[in-house]
Amino acid sequence: MLSAIAIVPSAPVMVPELASGAAGELADLRAAVFAAAAGLPERWIAIGVGPSDAFVRMEQAGTFAGYGVDVPITLAPAAPSSNPPIGATIATLAAEGLSNREIAERLVVSVRTVEGHLYRAAMRSKSSAQHTGLPLCALIAGWVRGQSAPDARVSVQVYADAHDADASVNRGRGLRAEIDETTDPIGVLVVADGANTLTPPAPGGYDPDSIPVQAALDDALAAGDVAALARLPETIVGRVAYQVLAGLEPEPRSVKELYRGAPYGVGYFAGVWLP
Repeated sequence: MLSAIAIVPSAPVMVPELASGAAGELADLRAAVFAAAAGLPERWIAIGVGPSDAFVRMEQAGTFAGYGVDVPITLAPAAPSSNPPIGATIATLAAEGLSNREIAERLVVSVRTVEGHLYRAAMRSKSSAQHTGLPLCALIAGWVRGQSAPDARVSVQVYADAHDADASVNRGRGLRAEIDETTDPIGVLVVADGANTLTPPAPGGYDPDSIPVQAALDDALAAGDVAALARLPETIVGRVAYQVLAGLEPEPRSVKELYRGAPYGVGYFAGVWLP
């Protein structure tokens, strides 16, 4: 059951550790993003854009290290440790330099028991290290979750940025059908940016023609105008995600705008749609 939809930017600069001296300038944007996410239930599905279709499980974790600072994120609350007290003791003794046999003799267990605990600990560490290369939309979803709803769980559906409008809308309809098959409330977090060419210093260069395009996108998101979203040009960075949104909820009963702006020449919108 679809409960609510929150729309937020896909902007690493929202993360204070990454924004450096500009963190204070984006306080209003962060507040709007957190307010939008606060209306979601504990189970989220985030949708965003990437080079290819992908699915990120809620058990995965990552870091913003690729964007300059090692800010870790998770997509779900930490599970209670499955490592029994003896496992922690074995790990401590191993770190102190005791051999497996010495540990076994001290704890009155078999050498195989010691080896088993150390092997499982190594596998957990290896798995954690491999879960750092998440797409940006997943990193943003995990960061927003951690800041606004730490008890929430979020999986992430990434859609290829090459999908045309019809394919994107159809994927949104398919996602809605999957959500409607569930009885538990599910919230959707749309993680996407607008045009990135709105000012001379913008990361995509300056294109004055993109200014009215961004204004039309903001107006469409603020009004729940899915027909306008379906017509978005490819110059909108998050076009596919917005068009998936159009298929996901064709007739929102309520729409609330929380933020629109273009700091650093990129169009950002935050708001809430209720189905």
